[in-house]
Amino acid sequence: MDEGGTLIRVLLAAGCCALIALPACTYYAVPVAGTVVTTPASYDRSFAAAADAMRDEGLVLTVVDPASGILVGRVDGGTVTTSVQRQSDGSVQVRFDSSDARDPTLLQRISRSYDRRMGR
Repeated sequence: MDEGGTLIRVLLAAGCCALIALPACTYYAVPVAGTVVTTPASYDRSFAAAADAMRDEGLVLTVVDPASGILVGRVDGGTVTTSVQRQSDGSVQVRFDSSDARDPTLLQRISRSYDRRMGR
């Protein structure tokens, strides 16, 4: 066998091994400061972040229903209801509502906590 044929076979074998190993590599994208990630948030992540944001502000959750997207929490005699809904475009809408909260900034604080938990 000539050296040229052997060299070609060795190069082809090395190339095939590299192609086979390539899918096993993991690529982690690290966001650069100031960049905005535009992928839609998952429903589960949004629901968990909303529940944790309510807990961050001292609410005791009395209803946690991921199937319907409803969270209800109580603090200092007031009730906060959170609705987490999937939208037709794949995004998730989260709404915090309270008709009887005695603290006028409570919903703003919950919303800020939610945004922090979502990386915004």
